Amino acid sequence: MSLVMPALPPSSIPAEVAPRDRAGVLADLRARIRRMEGAGGEGGRTLSFGIGSIDTHLPDGGLPLGCLHAVASEEPGAGTGFAAVLLARLATPKAPALWILRGRDLYAPGLAVYGLTPDRLLAVRAVRTADALWAMEEALRCSALSVVLGELSGLSLTASRRLQLAAESSGVTGLLLDLGAGGVSGSRGDGRRPEGLSAAVTRWRLDTAPSLDEEDDAFPRPAGGGLPGLGEPRWTVALERCRGGRPGRWTLAWDGEGWHEAGDDLGRSGEDRRILWPTSDKRHDPVSDLRPAAAGR
Repeated sequence: MSLVMPALPPSSIPAEVAPRDRAGVLADLRARIRRMEGAGGEGGRTLSFGIGSIDTHLPDGGLPLGCLHAVASEEPGAGTGFAAVLLARLATPKAPALWILRGRDLYAPGLAVYGLTPDRLLAVRAVRTADALWAMEEALRCSALSVVLGELSGLSLTASRRLQLAAESSGVTGLLLDLGAGGVSGSRGDGRRPEGLSAAVTRWRLDTAPSLDEEDDAFPRPAGGGLPGLGEPRWTVALERCRGGRPGRWTLAWDGEGWHEAGDDLGRSGEDRRILWPTSDKRHDPVSDLRPAAAGR
């Protein structure tokens, strides 16, 4: 007696649609893996830097949102400026940024230079570390905010994990700013404080870099000109750790409107350079949504 196997029904998925479906399945699997690793962020949404050499080092081509990031600098001006640009690109009047201060004041005109205006910023001051940590965790659970920055350093893995979970629960992005990262003498070969375990998805380090003088500066200065003999402010930006990405190091300059790679200064016009988060109202939205489209949409 012989058995006849029934013929398989033809695929109901057109050939031209199948590759797109496979891409969607792969994107969904990657998003699930990131969520299991604690790096999924706000449903796969990312903030693009707008500079290819940086974005290619980040998962899905941008900074993951809805999770925790760390910025360290021994130069308060460099760390504050970098953080201000991050907050400026995320905050809105309806969903402002919250900055938790520790023993210092913020200079509003200085923050406005980086695009962070007072109508999109709330500031609170905490004297004790425990109070700042509590305030940041509670703020990260508030979906009415877009991003929360806490001037905190030396957190334990447990404390940083609580902040990461709070950010994941609400989709609010968290930023740890360590302005005392110059370190303790003798703690490391470079004199910097050793980094402990942290649940932060990325860790950035900011250092100052020499500016070009006026003759070597290939780009036009902001309206009104700059101080005589001073070039654009520059910083060395190092991505020391990135979950799902790759470390890297770049030198960026601020021209009064946005960041650009310092290596691209010579031989490129102002219109051709790659801008990192310009402050003009005509900028494109750098936030991308990499979530796979729902079925039937």
